[in-house]
Amino acid sequence: MMGDAPVMAHLPTLMVHILGGSIGILFGYAAVLAAKGERFHRLFGKIFVAGMTMLAVAAIYLASQLTALKPMEQANIAMGFLVLYLISTSWMVVRRPPGTTGAFEQVALAVAVAVASTFVFWGVRAEAPGGYDGYAPAFYFVAGGVTGLFAAFDLRAIVKGGVEGSARIARHLVRMCTAWFVACASFFIGQQKVMPAWMHGSKVLLVLALLPLGFMLFWLIRVRLDRRFKSSPTPVTA
Repeated sequence: MMGDAPVMAHLPTLMVHILGGSIGILFGYAAVLAAKGERFHRLFGKIFVAGMTMLAVAAIYLASQLTALKPMEQANIAMGFLVLYLISTSWMVVRRPPGTTGAFEQVALAVAVAVASTFVFWGVRAEAPGGYDGYAPAFYFVAGGVTGLFAAFDLRAIVKGGVEGSARIARHLVRMCTAWFVACASFFIGQQKVMPAWMHGSKVLLVLALLPLGFMLFWLIRVRLDRRFKSSPTPVTA
């Protein structure tokens, strides 16, 4: 990436993107390791949201400028919107009183449906020989399916009038960790070319990329089994 002339023409945006991603990855680890619900966890969570927002906004702008110049950029636009959607809905669930919903959730549902539909449309186009914009159909269909699943949960929450208890915490946790996973996978797997040659293909990088999903699974099980999470009016994760 660093030697790519079209990308280097947008160096300030690229630096914002890298900075936001670095903040998101580092403070994602800090947030999941800090005592849940305590001061540092809330602080790290806020910094994580700020970093991920920088990452996504810069990615959307950068990819929109590069779409006509290089392949594999259209998907970055959609992924940027997906990350913004995940971060904002994760943040809102801990800001909104339990068991309530509003216009924000309806707009978020519309965004999720639009992103999921776009991925599926690109997946159909990728069925042609050679794929579409550098990706095979599987990538688009998996991304579209995951986004569609989040949209289905949004619709369910709107119909029920909101979420509370352990479901509220799980909603926050899954969305935060999924966005964090996107950032980790994009860096540790997708950007190995900027790392020393001896690190290329390292299993350590794969583990670092998948670790957010491991933390997510651990906390989902913990939330499921711990009664405190089921009855607490205030989310333990923030």
